[in-house]
Amino acid sequence: MVEELTQAGDAVAACVDDASWALAEDELIAALDAAHRLEQRLAAVKLALVREIDGRGTARAQGASSTAVWLRERLHLTISTARRLVDLAAALDAGNPGIRAALANGDITVDQARVIADTVATVHTAADAQAADKAVGVLVGWAGQFDPALLRKLGTRILDHVAPDIADAAAQAALEAEARRASRDRHLTLSALTDGRLRLTGILDTETAGLLRAAIDPLSAPSGPDDQRSPGQRRHDALGDVCRLALRTDELPEHGGDAAQIVVITSYDGLTRQLGSGTLDTGLHLTPETVRRLACDAAILPAVLGSASQPLDLARQRRLITGPLRRALVLRDRGCAFPGCDRPPRWCDAHHIHHWADGGTTTLTNAVLLCGHHHRHLHHSDWTVRLGGDGHPEFVPPAWLDPDQLPRRNHYHRRT
Repeated sequence: MVEELTQAGDAVAACVDDASWALAEDELIAALDAAHRLEQRLAAVKLALVREIDGRGTARAQGASSTAVWLRERLHLTISTARRLVDLAAALDAGNPGIRAALANGDITVDQARVIADTVATVHTAADAQAADKAVGVLVGWAGQFDPALLRKLGTRILDHVAPDIADAAAQAALEAEARRASRDRHLTLSALTDGRLRLTGILDTETAGLLRAAIDPLSAPSGPDDQRSPGQRRHDALGDVCRLALRTDELPEHGGDAAQIVVITSYDGLTRQLGSGTLDTGLHLTPETVRRLACDAAILPAVLGSASQPLDLARQRRLITGPLRRALVLRDRGCAFPGCDRPPRWCDAHHIHHWADGGTTTLTNAVLLCGHHHRHLHHSDWTVRLGGDGHPEFVPPAWLDPDQLPRRNHYHRRT
């Protein structure tokens, strides 16, 4: 076998140096098909070798804790890839000669073989060996038309074809088993990075996934033709918007006796001089720009601290743009006032046109509604905002965008 594989390797190596540009189009396509078929046939050989190595205990004999770990080191694979390789090799060896033969003939891909093996195992459990054998034939036939994802989806109703008398009961049992797995596997992990950011990982069950998509999908669309954020960045910002909305509802449970909130600690002088960074109550640090943006629409709680930063006097908090003033702002702007934005008022912050920390007043003539994205954008760009002669906000673009710097307005929100 080693000699034959070496000869096959030499033949493949010779093809690598061939001038594919010289092939006619039909020859080029035929060569691609042949290379793909050969890749699957070699995969069948590789899986058979992996199964034999695993069965002999070669990995443990050589000091590895498992075959997957041994393969990771030997073939330089990721551990997850190595485990899938061992699992598939075992599945194809466990009474699935039809799948193994289809892969060896190049009729299916490795990914399709994995889907078929999983589906056949389910059929064997729900029905019997005869139905499982029928399922192999049906699925291998479908593999000639469908990719692995669609093949897996079609496989959920394979019993309709091979064992229709128990299909409905088996489908219900499979659905219940899937629900149990989803409930068992659900989790959300928040990992703090050293620079203050947070890594978010986890698995959501079907219902929660639907809720998340329903909440963030409408907010993940580009905010306009100039929106340069990637899809991942837009989803990130949408999640932040959802959290802000939840915090504004006053319906979240109290945390430590206070309403759910974020707490930023900064000095008054630093805030007014636009130089002071801030610290969250969790100990993470914020840039001066972020502190000033958060101060636009926040509860301010003045405190007198001693030399060791211990609280000596704590005043009553006073809110900035809330109550009747915010309602008046909503009636005027109807939503995010930035040109081209359609975000409604509930997604918006109240932004001081002349910053409160710079002596700006908390009045209707010094405020504008901005969604989270455009609030951040205004604080970190050369756009400026002012009130026009009719009392409605207008935005002046930077000179690099419009040399004439003609003021722009939001025409999305209908005004009467």
